[in-house]
Amino acid sequence: MSEKEAKETKVDDLSSSDVQGKYKKAAEIANGAIKLVMDATKPGAKIVELCEMGDKYILDETAKIYNVKKGGAKVEKGIGFPTCVSVNNIVGHCSPVSGDAAEIKEGDVVKIDLGVALDGYVAVAAHTVVVNNGAVITGRVADAMQAALVAADCALKMLKPGNKNSQVTDIIGKVAEDFKVTPVAGVLSHNMTRFVIDGPKVIINKPDVDQKVEEVTFEPNQVWAIDMVFSTGDGKPRASEERTTILKRALQTTYSLKIAASRTVLSEINKRFPTFPFAVRSLETKNARFGLKECLDHELLAPYPMLMEKDGETVVHFKFTALITPSGTVKISGLNVDPKLVVQSEHKVTNQEVLDVLKTSSKKQDKKKKKKTDKKDAAPAEATQE
Repeated sequence: MSEKEAKETKVDDLSSSDVQGKYKKAAEIANGAIKLVMDATKPGAKIVELCEMGDKYILDETAKIYNVKKGGAKVEKGIGFPTCVSVNNIVGHCSPVSGDAAEIKEGDVVKIDLGVALDGYVAVAAHTVVVNNGAVITGRVADAMQAALVAADCALKMLKPGNKNSQVTDIIGKVAEDFKVTPVAGVLSHNMTRFVIDGPKVIINKPDVDQKVEEVTFEPNQVWAIDMVFSTGDGKPRASEERTTILKRALQTTYSLKIAASRTVLSEINKRFPTFPFAVRSLETKNARFGLKECLDHELLAPYPMLMEKDGETVVHFKFTALITPSGTVKISGLNVDPKLVVQSEHKVTNQEVLDVLKTSSKKQDKKKKKKTDKKDAAPAEATQE
């Protein structure tokens, strides 16, 4: 086989051990970035500096690997989704521009969300931390956290060939009912492929008459970004009045820009951020914000607006990347809950369907052996309850 033929037949799904390795390395870096930002999330910390810290970690760690060119090809690597630090009732996409003065305060509920890309393969992760100096988490925040963690565990165990996305949505709703909280409307878990973080196959967290999704069946070798976002309120977010700071190049759209500043900033975006979302603060072009307006007006860029729940409500967010492999479904990114963390919810899982799912394993059962429940896998991925 010639070199050209080899390139044309290159496998870019999980049937390739090389692809699995890249996903897992990206996940390792994503987890490290989340942990770094989480440890720095303390009263007085500036939100923009936390975001910059996460992005720098990703860039520094990806710069250390895949530096040897194979066949003259350069491996693209870096940020798959810019670091976001969203507080309390902010649902997500909070990644301020440099100089922003907003700070973390005692008692804040902070969501850290980011992604890492290696050769087009992306691992994403999100984690929620309560800034309370390690105190017991109680009340409605505890309810939302437990619901999100249990729902995430259920989703992982249901990501098996033959199961359907609608089954996961149904279980998420049952978990929410048990903990008396609400899945946030509009949140989708996406399948991911090379250079695509928001594939067409999705799991919707909350059924919506205005947002229909096609029923899909999970298949071997799929990669999924599982997003669990729960609210103590009605779960109907609105766009913030704050300027959108996360954008993505809309490759399907073309337009001949009239303003020089617009052409300059688009040229930078095409060169540095051709595929994945980026934070406005990462642009090097002078007067970039001025040039972005014409790009947005003509839909050359897709915005990720910051979303808000009602004042006084709290949103929690956990996200992980999962690989559906021949040996079972594997969670590769997304931090486990600190075993020292104590979350005291007044509620618990009572729905029998949810309890049945929690007893299952994400690992593939060997039909030749007596079926046994893997105790470690069967336990809900939730914080200690007292």
